[in-house]
Amino acid sequence: MEVMKRKNYFLGEELIRRGGATLEQVDRALSLQTETKESLGSIMVRLGFISEHALLEVLSDQLNLSYIDPMTAPIEKEALNRVPAKVAQHYHIFPIKVQNQGLLVVSNDPLRHELLEELRAILSTDIQFALAERRKIDQAIQRYYGTGASVLEDLVRDDLRKTKPKAGVSELQSDVEDVGGSQAEGTVRNLVNQLLFDGQKKRASDIHIEPFADHLSIRYRIDGALVDANVPETIQKFHANIISRIKIMANLDVSEKRLPQDGRIKIKMEKDELDLRVSILPTTFGESIVIRILTPARLVGLDQIGFSSQHLIEIRKVLQKNAGIFLLTGPTGSGKTTTLYACLKELNEAGKKIITIEDPIEYQISGVVQMQIHPKIGLTFASGLRHMLRHDPDVLMVGETRDLETAEISIRSALTGHLVFSTLHTNDAPGAVARLMDMGIEAYLVASSLEGVIAQRLVRQICKNCKQIDDKVPTAIPSGISLSGITCYRGRGCEQCGGTGYYGRIAIHEVLVIDDYLRDCISRNMTLVQFRDEAVKRGMKRLAQDGIEKVKQGITTVSEVIQYA
Repeated sequence: MEVMKRKNYFLGEELIRRGGATLEQVDRALSLQTETKESLGSIMVRLGFISEHALLEVLSDQLNLSYIDPMTAPIEKEALNRVPAKVAQHYHIFPIKVQNQGLLVVSNDPLRHELLEELRAILSTDIQFALAERRKIDQAIQRYYGTGASVLEDLVRDDLRKTKPKAGVSELQSDVEDVGGSQAEGTVRNLVNQLLFDGQKKRASDIHIEPFADHLSIRYRIDGALVDANVPETIQKFHANIISRIKIMANLDVSEKRLPQDGRIKIKMEKDELDLRVSILPTTFGESIVIRILTPARLVGLDQIGFSSQHLIEIRKVLQKNAGIFLLTGPTGSGKTTTLYACLKELNEAGKKIITIEDPIEYQISGVVQMQIHPKIGLTFASGLRHMLRHDPDVLMVGETRDLETAEISIRSALTGHLVFSTLHTNDAPGAVARLMDMGIEAYLVASSLEGVIAQRLVRQICKNCKQIDDKVPTAIPSGISLSGITCYRGRGCEQCGGTGYYGRIAIHEVLVIDDYLRDCISRNMTLVQFRDEAVKRGMKRLAQDGIEKVKQGITTVSEVIQYA
């Protein structure tokens, strides 16, 4: 075993000499060291006296150990194979390469005396240390071993133990399934929990689990784009176990594998309570699952959503009205509910009686009466809306206008002195008018009740950590969009944004305010194309135009916006 060559100075003294810590801080850490038995450096970092990077600089010099970034250094496959994921995660070490008939591993705390001996005993080889930050080590374990790797190692081992015939036991007996496998069940539970936690940590809105002939695909939808999750190939063997566990969590029929099923799961993850929507589809190679992660909506104001100053003026004029219907349009997951809540927040502060009917209730708003639909017992949007009118409301919010009955009651409510908010699925704001009439609402009712429509989409924001000027702006720009005189930006790709160049999303909008002229256009049954042209002439900005404004501000990229032109 190679002896660690230490320089003859104390860590605390060197930290003080370099100005990284004070005498009082070192004394406090030393007093705690007698109780916790931790290394002095670990205590100093934990208490926030020094950064981990500053500690590793001193340790590198004191112990004559090199610093290696496991995220950029070349990693030998043989070294990875010799260190199980469970060992790497438990001891917070990562193998780099086979060296001098032993293993070179990185650690952020090589002074733990028991660490070296335990690793030598477990791995049956000599160990040489290099230094790396704990965060980098954890990232490397995630990248090279994959999500749930240590759990899958246990599952594979248990699976082999169950299927391997024991001495003196017949083949027939060995085929009998062990239904008492509490350890295996617990392991599958941990695997599913790790997938959910990893998705939440990476800001995923959906988790896709899709079986194919030769592999199980797990993908996360992050900022609107699907990204492959890093999972070991052995996860395919436990597809059925994962599906069963999710079905149990969602209170679905575990034995039903031929029909689609939908369910919900409520879980607590760190400080957040998450509502998960589960959708299961039978496919050629097994059941496919999509889990939508509904994080608690943050109650934000209208000026925090991304509206331009002109749009804010137009929307607040509508909010001052005592009656009428106000619609938000856009695809699922475009932030319509967040914008609705922002409108309700502003009205709630004005002391109005507000009642909502939603599916689901994503955020509890103090001072607002909220109701959850239950279609199985007959409580739908339409039936709930009828009863809401008997509670003397000023403002009504209907989660979604899905059918003619709900649309009729909403419009009737708007015409009888209530301000009604709802959502509708259309491609743009003028399309809401055509959609209502397609449902069967008379043109004169739409014209007399509709006050405004917001069409909304989410575009990815440029990562602020790696933002730079974009010298490769797309040349195929749709007509009506000009980039003349605009400095465009893009994200280079960094650790924070996962190499995508984007981090987070922001809304772009199309705000249609219905004035007397446009009411007349609706009453005359104008075609959608004609009505849209008239709305633009009256000052409505199209989605792409609002998006280009955000390109000018350096918030998003041209490629994110031109898809809505």
